[in-house]
Amino acid sequence: MEKTKKVLIVTYYWPPAGGPGVQRWLKFAKYLPEFGWEPIIYTPENPSYPLIDKTLENDVPKNLKIIKTNIWEPYQIAEKFSKSNQKFKGGQFDVGKNQSFLSKLSIFIRGNFFIPDARKFWIKPSVKFLKQYLKENNINNLITTGPPHSLHLIGLALKKELPNLKWIADFRDPWTEISYYKHLKLTSAADKKHRQLEQSVFQTSDITLATSYTDADNFKKNGANSFCITNGFDVSENSKAGELEGLNAGSSESIRTPEEYHQTLKHSNSKTNKLKFTLSYVGILEQLRNPENLWKALTELCEKYPDFAKEFELKLVGRIDDKILNEIDNSVLKNNIKNLGYLAHQDSVNEMQNSHLLLITNFPEESSKGIIPGKLFEYLATGKKIISFGPKDADVETILRKTNAGKHFDYSEVMGIKDYILSLYEDWKSGKSIENSADINEFTRRELTYKLSEILEQLI
Repeated sequence: MEKTKKVLIVTYYWPPAGGPGVQRWLKFAKYLPEFGWEPIIYTPENPSYPLIDKTLENDVPKNLKIIKTNIWEPYQIAEKFSKSNQKFKGGQFDVGKNQSFLSKLSIFIRGNFFIPDARKFWIKPSVKFLKQYLKENNINNLITTGPPHSLHLIGLALKKELPNLKWIADFRDPWTEISYYKHLKLTSAADKKHRQLEQSVFQTSDITLATSYTDADNFKKNGANSFCITNGFDVSENSKAGELEGLNAGSSESIRTPEEYHQTLKHSNSKTNKLKFTLSYVGILEQLRNPENLWKALTELCEKYPDFAKEFELKLVGRIDDKILNEIDNSVLKNNIKNLGYLAHQDSVNEMQNSHLLLITNFPEESSKGIIPGKLFEYLATGKKIISFGPKDADVETILRKTNAGKHFDYSEVMGIKDYILSLYEDWKSGKSIENSADINEFTRRELTYKLSEILEQLI
């Protein structure tokens, strides 16, 4: 029998962290042993996660080796200055007129003094620890996954000190090409340093992984030996139709217990007809991805069609920015909102399953067309129709066309949005099925892990 090969995976996000960032390597770790690879996880002992979902700990493989060391992060200090900094550690912050002086100051400090990010203080101690650990355990394969991109600098240092080490840098999101990068108020010197570090990672890593086709192409243009492995969804063999993996919308601050969740549903259903045409957003929605024209289109549909206004429901599950909530609450849509707040992952999945149309949003800039949110694959697995917002010719649009699972709009459209939603509503009202039945097997986590194992085999 062929000997199992080892690979060390350096990741900041790991259960009990919530959100889509944790899912990618949690699932790779689950399936890698099937393809002859033993994953070993290296992660912080005391991280400062923006979201917590302890139920994801149930998905961690029982025999998985996990190594932890302490990390120091400045977020606790930052949060004393401004509560808005609590969401900043999750890559969110106020923009434009919503920025206070303290928010602007925090953004400036973050972009110019914590390069590449505030987890940079974990780099040196991790390099010292892992250099010894890799030698002692005869491990020659390393994967770093970011953001936070400071973890790639751990790989960069180890690669330079251990010549035989094979290193894969996994970019779940781009570094300097991510939409919020231009909002970091960088000095020219700081911008130059970010780009130099990014370039070093591209050129030094043996393989660079991207989660989208466009990102893989862009990385290649910058000197990376890049490949695309998208995110995906997990099918449970023990369920009747294949349950989704957890899509967390939870928070340690206010995640609801099952009893509170079902009480919310009971209270909500007592006020409205249970038979609603439901558009749902599940996850985190910040100001930079606010689909304002969608709210406008829905408002106009409610004003023009009384039946639509009576039977339409806008369901929000997760962390929705207060500014966005206020915008919707001060419109005609306030009577159509069901705001369930933070839910545990299985309850979030249930809400997706009990919807007719699922909303996904991306940053509007052309530079973001390569971002494929992990949530898209969770949505695909439900068979529900999807309405997407982002730049034209986005990779999300490519996947929606390929699977016939929904429609993509840029942020300037209104009429097309109204027509699409109205057509689905009319089909629903007439009793027609509006679900999708395309083959999406290539996006299962097992298939994607097989693709990863083939890439790993190229290195040895």
